[in-house]
Amino acid sequence: MTGPAALGDPRVGPVRRLMQLSRPVSWRLLGASLLGALAVGCSVGLLAVSGWLISRASEQPPVLYLQVAIVSVRAFGIGRAVFRYAERLVSHDAAFRTLTDMRVAIYTRLASNGPVALRPYRRGDLLSRLVSDVDSVQDLSLRVLVPALSGFLVAAGSVAVAFWLLPAAGAILAVALLVGGVVVPWLTLLAGARAAGRLAPVQGRMTAEVVDLFAGAADVISCGAAGRMVAQVKATDAEFTAVQQRGAVASGVAAALGAAAQGAGVIGAVLVAVPAVRSGDLRGVNLAVVVLLPLAAYEAVVNLPSAALALLRVRASASRVFEVVDAPPAVHEAVDAVALPAADPVQGRRVSVDGVTARYPGGEADAVTDVSLELRTGARTALVGPSGSGKSTVANVLERFLDYGGSIRLDGVELRDLDSDAVRTVIGECSQDAHVFDTSIGENVRLARRSADDDEVLAALDAARLGDWVRSLPQGLDTPVGAHGAALSGGQRQRLALARALIADFDVLILDEPTEHLDPETAVDLMADLRRTTAAKATLLITHRPADAADAADVVRVGR
Repeated sequence: MTGPAALGDPRVGPVRRLMQLSRPVSWRLLGASLLGALAVGCSVGLLAVSGWLISRASEQPPVLYLQVAIVSVRAFGIGRAVFRYAERLVSHDAAFRTLTDMRVAIYTRLASNGPVALRPYRRGDLLSRLVSDVDSVQDLSLRVLVPALSGFLVAAGSVAVAFWLLPAAGAILAVALLVGGVVVPWLTLLAGARAAGRLAPVQGRMTAEVVDLFAGAADVISCGAAGRMVAQVKATDAEFTAVQQRGAVASGVAAALGAAAQGAGVIGAVLVAVPAVRSGDLRGVNLAVVVLLPLAAYEAVVNLPSAALALLRVRASASRVFEVVDAPPAVHEAVDAVALPAADPVQGRRVSVDGVTARYPGGEADAVTDVSLELRTGARTALVGPSGSGKSTVANVLERFLDYGGSIRLDGVELRDLDSDAVRTVIGECSQDAHVFDTSIGENVRLARRSADDDEVLAALDAARLGDWVRSLPQGLDTPVGAHGAALSGGQRQRLALARALIADFDVLILDEPTEHLDPETAVDLMADLRRTTAAKATLLITHRPADAADAADVVRVGR
């Protein structure tokens, strides 16, 4: 399940929503909780039986009287390790299954919403949300649900044993465990709520600032802004450290209160057990068991304050993740999509844009207004205008990344009546800042069509005038290009993006500022290649350079 239901009900809180996502593995989580309870129970049993064994052995009974206790000590010692290992195995399996399903559902939702829906988020912050915050939500099962349930089971069993031995000791143990397992986590929630709620947002902001600094290092240094941006990163890092310190203080106070409750439980057990031995209400050999039981049983609740802090972090991280995936889509799909029309065998494709207006989600004004143009196979239409006039918005509309008003017809069929994914098999774009991945040249081109073999990749590179250069390289298509194509020149990166667009074989190709950031000589050469390689396509050339649009069949101006 990867549709909207896979991400839970958006009307409930983030923690309850995560619980819904964990339902497919609920039996695994229950099994992990039982295994965890057995592991902690073995620790309690080991200490209690060891105390009884030592006390009973001091009376020098026949050794056969001690055999059951001796075997029990061995069993509890081995069982503690075995059950803990099994609990870790099962709980992590459940957490990773949930995490895998969640990642698939998130990326499916983001892909269906399109890139326009992600415009409000900075790259670094978005990276933090989709990596760090998504990783953090697995703590709900590993650090909250499993420890809480297993702790409750062990605490209940320990109190029952203490009541059986000495009711007063059982009451004291119950109070100590309630303080350590309920009161202290509740106080931890109160103390750490503000810090935990701020931790993920501050971390996201710091990631965004670091990514922006390194991604634009050349421009930052050339503009003399390096000192100011580094100072901003340091200030955010100091804020992040301060938030972590406040969380650490809350955790430390919780640990101190827990230790105090544990100590009070042991002292209380001593105060009621010793008189009980004197009065005959408790056998002397069981004194060690009653006194050591609070010390051992507290292991069941010792992690619950940390679980409370983990719950706060999970809630903050989940809220940030769901904020992204719940963003309204920039395109609303047709309920009953019309089949993609076939291209005319003689005239090819035709796209008619008539009076189109578009506005970005959350925007107060239209990004473009009353745009009309026509694209035909074998012809080039130029869309010109100053930066910020809405040229790229027209490209987003044509690729169905943004809803529109007016009319756009693809071979006579309204674009909004077609499935968006089907539209994008016909209309594609070669953008000015197409991302170049840190992999090989061949894989960067093959990204547009995974089934393409090496010959087809080289043919696309030849069409983009990169084939001879790639063949001359020692590693050929396997040559790595570095992060963001650092090993390539600006012109080579643009030609690599062109080869990717060509191998996809779009009928309608949008060229968005193809000569941006290129020197004049390289720009002229690239435009000559574009004219040659796109001659059989319907092409929309988006540019603000008059020279690039000189031979266009039609020139449409947007903006002032």
